[in-house]
Amino acid sequence: MGKYILQFIDLFYPFFRRLMPLQTFRYAACGGFNTALDIFIFFISYNYLFRKQNVDLGNLVMSPHIASFATAFIITFPIGFYLSRYVVFTSSNLRGRVQLLRYFLLVMACIALNYTFIKIFVEQLNIYPTVSKMLTTVIVVTFSYFTQKHFTFKTAPRPATKTIKIHLPD
Repeated sequence: MGKYILQFIDLFYPFFRRLMPLQTFRYAACGGFNTALDIFIFFISYNYLFRKQNVDLGNLVMSPHIASFATAFIITFPIGFYLSRYVVFTSSNLRGRVQLLRYFLLVMACIALNYTFIKIFVEQLNIYPTVSKMLTTVIVVTFSYFTQKHFTFKTAPRPATKTIKIHLPD
């Protein structure tokens, strides 16, 4: 499946070749798709699944926007991981469970960064909320790309092999 996704994405790369490297383009394409899917699922969940009503889970009542956020997250988290692992950062030689744990930690950090930057930009710097969201997105996406490239899906160095030369007598 990853092979077919790569072939499709790479069809559009010639238009962007002068702007960015292939891996960055793949990251942008996959991230853009997953972000659009996240927003779409949020919208459908909020308006049609939960019908703008609180969700009663017995011991917990969730607001419709938080329930919609959770629903979108449950769907887009594994899709984002799959796309990052099998489409964008294919050269990583780390074990899948290590990548998954690191990816989860990164996503949690990105959620925290989104919250923190929006709060700072809007409440401390008095920047309009939509502009704050745009600035936050640029910062968080940049952080996410470099973190995934150099931590989550990095290529671990292979252990050096020692060559032993044996000199046989004549």
